[in-house]
Amino acid sequence: STPVQTVTLDVEHQTNNRLRFKFYDQSSLRYEVPMDMPGPETAASPEYEVGIPDSGHFYINVTRRDTGTVIWDSSLGGFTFADQFLQISTKLPSRYVYGFGEHEHATFHHDLNWRTWGMLTRDESPGPVKRNNYGVHPFYMAMEEDGNAHGVLLLNSNPQGDVTFQPKPALTFRTIGGLLDFYMFLGPSPEEVVQQYTQAIGRPFMPPYWSLGFQLCRYGYKNLEHIQNVVDGMRNYNIPQDVQYADIDYMERQLDFTLDHTNFHGLPAYFRQLQDEGMKTIIILDPAISKNETNYPAWDRGVQMDVWIKNEDQSGPAYGKVIIFYHPQNYRSLVGFPDFLKPSTHDWWHEQIVDFYNDPTEGIRFDGIWIDMNEPANFIPGNYDPTTNSGKCENNIWNNPDYTPWVMGDLYSKTICMDAHQEGTDGTTYRHYDVHNLYGWSQTPTTLRQVYQNIKDCNYDKTIVVTRSTFPGSGKSGGHWLGDNTSKWDHLHKSIIGMLEFNLFGIPYIGADICGFWGEPDREMCWRWMQLGAFYPYSRNHNQKDVIAEQDPSAWGPEFAEASRAVLLTRYRLLPYLYTLFYEAHTKGSTVVRPLLHEY
Repeated sequence: STPVQTVTLDVEHQTNNRLRFKFYDQSSLRYEVPMDMPGPETAASPEYEVGIPDSGHFYINVTRRDTGTVIWDSSLGGFTFADQFLQISTKLPSRYVYGFGEHEHATFHHDLNWRTWGMLTRDESPGPVKRNNYGVHPFYMAMEEDGNAHGVLLLNSNPQGDVTFQPKPALTFRTIGGLLDFYMFLGPSPEEVVQQYTQAIGRPFMPPYWSLGFQLCRYGYKNLEHIQNVVDGMRNYNIPQDVQYADIDYMERQLDFTLDHTNFHGLPAYFRQLQDEGMKTIIILDPAISKNETNYPAWDRGVQMDVWIKNEDQSGPAYGKVIIFYHPQNYRSLVGFPDFLKPSTHDWWHEQIVDFYNDPTEGIRFDGIWIDMNEPANFIPGNYDPTTNSGKCENNIWNNPDYTPWVMGDLYSKTICMDAHQEGTDGTTYRHYDVHNLYGWSQTPTTLRQVYQNIKDCNYDKTIVVTRSTFPGSGKSGGHWLGDNTSKWDHLHKSIIGMLEFNLFGIPYIGADICGFWGEPDREMCWRWMQLGAFYPYSRNHNQKDVIAEQDPSAWGPEFAEASRAVLLTRYRLLPYLYTLFYEAHTKGSTVVRPLLHEY
């Protein structure tokens, strides 16, 4: 990678408790994250001092003014700024560091013994070894030895080569594009760090009250009767349930905006019945749209409105494969990926959802949308290659850069090629290499704001979006679940860590699939998980297709049902308190679930 000859450092004293320092190439325009961030305000009495030597070895340090604690010190060396390799290291003021994601972490505070974490959004279930998961959050909070806290954000959406901890203690950032654009938040309390962070990236959305109730879902409902039997079972045991989901089973061959008339013909009427009875409904939508259909409006209108991510030479869409179930003649069925950075895509997405909602034949009246597979996920590596009926990417600096980040597989593994083209709101063209990590981030607000508020009987202030892929600022528009976890005690435990981390990230509407998604659940584990999950901010029981056992609370017999009912009734008694915490998160940026170190 070619070194940048002259690197410029800008330092902005933005407020008394927020500092920004940015390294960039003044002679060449480089990619910057297309995200609205606050500029300098008033910093009459900053809580920090910035030190830069006049000559000799270059470094930058930041000191907390009232205690003298050095909270950033890049004098370790190793600073590098090249076209596709950027690196900076800093000493840490203590060993107590939290954050960075999305990964499965064994403990809430980081292991600093040379642990490395890569960050690239990927359709990957949580796991312990080198697994970069659905979202990217290059933010950490550190506790200082005297109990003060500060936070640091690297605003960079390129593949984060890795974040490496050292026992010194120290931390090294590496990325393979963009800028080194840091924001520092001085706290000094942990809760104030999160409040200052969300003031910069956006306050969390205010969830509707009903979305704090217990929710039930399954991938693998066989037909409408299956859903009806589950809801009836919950009612027979008087177990509280506020929301019923429909996963991709309701679709015709997993095609967005369609209905399987063979197995789910009566679903629209049943969902309206549930709504009349006071229950809410949520459906799933995936971003990938099939091109190999006859008279499929979602694809046809997408072509007319030019919404697809383009291939490397911009001659057509960057095709992938996602749909599992094909007609035999469509075994080569392909999909296009909507470009949610593009304004015309917002109009198209709005049109498709509103038309489906109001369709008299297939339409489903829903109260919320769950958006999945938006890393974006692809079942082949890269763009479709007709010569192999699989995926392929050109061997260039975007798909195969000189430095390989510490992530699973190639950059295009389980997604599209990094040299694909996208387009921003001002006509700016981006390579997918730069904005891959923003795909779910760009889909979530248009799903909530530009679509929901225009649907009859479904106003903005009483709807919800839950997204799998996230980035700083995603919490403004949606919640998140911790992905396709496993029915193991270990994942029950680690769900607490993930829940705390996403509160740090400004996404407090968070939970894990209660009893686990993959695998056959154990009765005792599921019992205890229901008792834990009753206190998740987002409380949903969900599991995978083809497991033998049902795992909803009514499926395990009267004793299990009574225990579930009792703990959920405790949750419901606490809902006014939980709703108030969400209001404080929405207005002040506070956490909803927090570790003890935020209180003592």
